Amino acid sequence: MSSLCRFLTLAALVFSPAATWAQDDIAGIPAQDLTVANQPQQRFFLIGDTSKAPAAGSGLLLVLPGGDGSAEFHPFVKRIYANALPEGYVVAQLVAVPSQNQRQIVWPTAKSKDPKQAFTTESFVANVVSEVKAKHKVDDGRVFTLSWSSGGPAAYAASLTKDTPIKGSLVAMSVYPSQSLPPIAGAKGQRYYLLHSPQDKVCPYFHAKLAKKVLGNAGAEVQLADYEGGHGWMGDVFGNIMAGIEWLQTPHENASTTKPATK
Repeated sequence: MSSLCRFLTLAALVFSPAATWAQDDIAGIPAQDLTVANQPQQRFFLIGDTSKAPAAGSGLLLVLPGGDGSAEFHPFVKRIYANALPEGYVVAQLVAVPSQNQRQIVWPTAKSKDPKQAFTTESFVANVVSEVKAKHKVDDGRVFTLSWSSGGPAAYAASLTKDTPIKGSLVAMSVYPSQSLPPIAGAKGQRYYLLHSPQDKVCPYFHAKLAKKVLGNAGAEVQLADYEGGHGWMGDVFGNIMAGIEWLQTPHENASTTKPATK
């Protein structure tokens, strides 16, 4: 596994230019800065209009940013909400526990721990889902994660954990940490949209191909979409994310194809 991909921090990785723009375009988007009850380190932003929900409930997209996973990604995630999601979704942006250690595991899991926190990211994800559902109507069939780079390994782990609330995962430009995941049997019935560049030198493309093969063989629905340009958010960023979310919310029998990402 590429340790570079897993541990690089925000300054050295995929900080989107969108995060540095003026924020006039997203000023009107509702966002709440929250923490899970009795878990002060489990901070998240709930983004979107929670007063309006479809009859079946809102879709819930949980975002695990790459880099250092910090709140600095908040403007970019608000733009994802504004530009890349169908109607009827809210977004929960998880905020990674900060660390002074540049070699930290940004999103620690049950099998990849870090001294900065005692809980796992799998439990963090589940707690945020429970917290949102306690106050808002959520469509259980549209509870998805969006992760990239350092967020990917924890998103894979969360999807494979027993009794996970996650139904689908959009994983971009990430390694596939096969030796540090829960039992692969948990992939059965899950949906994965893998977005990766064949030119990626930080998290090499073979990780996406491996994930597609292993998860598909275990009974998951998997789509691998390519984009050009290497590691980072390149090209039609919001269009590519939208294509992934639309694919996740539409079940596909035995999906295992590879296609170019939306241009």
